[in-house]
Amino acid sequence: MTITQLEANGSFSPATIDVSSKSIDEHHPQTQPTEGNIPNESDQLALRYDPIAIADYYHSRVFQVWRRLFRIIWKLGSFALGLWLDRKQGKKVKTDHKRAIQLRTTLTELGPAFIKVGQALSTRPDVMPALYLDELTKLQDQLPPFPNQLAYQFIEEELGDRPENIYAELSHDPLAAASLGQVYKGKLKTGETVAVKVQRPGLSESIALDIYILRTIAQWAKKRFKFIRSDLVAIMDEFGQRIYEEMDYNHEGRNAERFRQLYGNIPDIYVPKIYWGYTGRRVLTMEWINGTKLTNLEEVTAQGIDARYLIEVGVQCSLRQLLEHGFFHADPHPGNLLASPEGKLVYLDFGMMSEVKPYQRYGLLEAIVHLVNRDFEGLAKDYVKLEFLTPDTDLTPIIPALAEVFSNALGASVAELNFKSITDQLSELMYEYPFQVPAYYALIIRSLVTLEGIAINVDPNFKVLSKAYPYVAKRLLTDPAIELRTSLKDLLFKDGSFRWNRLENLLKNAQNSEDYDINQVLDQTLEFLFSERGELIREQLAHELVKGIDLASRNALTTAQSKVAEWMGVKVSSTPTTAPQPTTDQNNLEHIQRIVSILQETKGFDPMLLVQRVPGLMVKPEVQHLSQKVAGELAQRATARMIRELFLSSDPLIFEDNQLGSIVEKNGNYSNRKSPSQQPLSLPPSR
Repeated sequence: MTITQLEANGSFSPATIDVSSKSIDEHHPQTQPTEGNIPNESDQLALRYDPIAIADYYHSRVFQVWRRLFRIIWKLGSFALGLWLDRKQGKKVKTDHKRAIQLRTTLTELGPAFIKVGQALSTRPDVMPALYLDELTKLQDQLPPFPNQLAYQFIEEELGDRPENIYAELSHDPLAAASLGQVYKGKLKTGETVAVKVQRPGLSESIALDIYILRTIAQWAKKRFKFIRSDLVAIMDEFGQRIYEEMDYNHEGRNAERFRQLYGNIPDIYVPKIYWGYTGRRVLTMEWINGTKLTNLEEVTAQGIDARYLIEVGVQCSLRQLLEHGFFHADPHPGNLLASPEGKLVYLDFGMMSEVKPYQRYGLLEAIVHLVNRDFEGLAKDYVKLEFLTPDTDLTPIIPALAEVFSNALGASVAELNFKSITDQLSELMYEYPFQVPAYYALIIRSLVTLEGIAINVDPNFKVLSKAYPYVAKRLLTDPAIELRTSLKDLLFKDGSFRWNRLENLLKNAQNSEDYDINQVLDQTLEFLFSERGELIREQLAHELVKGIDLASRNALTTAQSKVAEWMGVKVSSTPTTAPQPTTDQNNLEHIQRIVSILQETKGFDPMLLVQRVPGLMVKPEVQHLSQKVAGELAQRATARMIRELFLSSDPLIFEDNQLGSIVEKNGNYSNRKSPSQQPLSLPPSR
């Protein structure tokens, strides 16, 4: 059925979208699914966001559109004018509470789309004054309810019978009313206590009109203002698609099931069960959870629950959502995150979810590595991969701009930075250069900034990035994907030299990741190192290994000489007053010793697993070639040292090998000149 036919029949609404030749009417009753049977999305009549159909519908309804636009401008303009007058008359402090109430009331009156904006602002104590936060928090679950009669009507239409015939108990009044629906407490006839969410009447028409207006404004602004390079229309379409999915409770139920499957096994994460036999497009029945908002610190603390720990759990869960599986909760406001009496973090409301594609996930991880590594050229290329910049963009002026922005932002340590400060710095940069913000990025930013806002409310000194880096370190060390293997190589090697301090840092940070398996890391490292892909790293590590073994053997020989001299009564030359500077080889050996110590201290480390791998490794051609290379280079070093000791003058030339082994530095300036402990022994004078 076409749009014209639907309008002629009087049944078309902006929620009516033509999908696979099936028309979906706002009040079309749903077939009750059987218990335990999750409805298949393709088999269900579901809402679909179609901006073209919505635009066609409202294109001929100019009066309705302008009336709504005037109402939006009037409401928000009145609030802005009041603020301006308060400042002008010096009454700002006295009227703050009044204006906060006015803002909450204004957003509530403007409807669900604007309520969503208020919910996001309610999580930002670094953006909004405390009085405003207190008021905007009420937008999460303290909105005006709609009449029970309408709610019961929707339950009957969706589930096929009167509520009293379906539920054993159902609260007379809703316990909470949110932007898209209201929640009743009930009990099934099988005894389970449940939450029953019923959608607001006329919701889809209200949402469709506001999205149409905002999308039209975005189109106009994009054409009018050349400095706007972000695709505002795509961002609005992404928002529209997500909010339409949120209006379909069958879709929300499927999201909850998928979320529980992916993240329900994370320690101290809990996802409520969906009761499919009591769920339709406008009615959702799920497990009832007794919980407390994380932002209600007094009550959480009174229950003996560590709110800061639960925030850390939420950060780790968010990292897995964004960087591991890509399926993430795009609306984690305080009303959707509860602390259960058992001390678990409970996720609610799975209507607004989004996905990050695999190449985007790896791109984000690579960007974090390049940011930590101060590799701004690599970071600029990451923005191309992540679709912030087009492939033909000249990166020459962008690289130093990134260096300036992030060097100032990062300061001494990335762990000291909050996420919002990074996004603020990026925003400034994006105005000056041809960046375009992809639609998926807007939801990621909203999710992370909202989570950080909750964290700051719990602990003003909480740093999301400091809690995130252990997970990133673990992924770099354990993920076999070629993209991350390349990032790891870039992180550990620079100009042909191995950066041991970076490896130390990664291993230390990864220790703090809950699901870090050091034995898995060692297995994967050995497998990669002795594969064709690991040839370059193998060659470079072989050279570092030669230097380490050579230095250790020289130190051991010097110690043995001293012991023998002491035993024989031989006097060693006096040590100069100026202590020698540690050599590069000596520093590398110390790094290796520290790394061994880190491995031994890591939970679950079992050296016997390495011993068991040795027989299998020894038959690999790559291992045999590596052994020959190490033995050859060690022999070259020993030969060079013997020639130096036997034939060179008292101011000897210092023989050192490069990666080919056997280069002599001729000017006596080589940094590894013999230390005093390596001076030749001298006999005492004869008497």
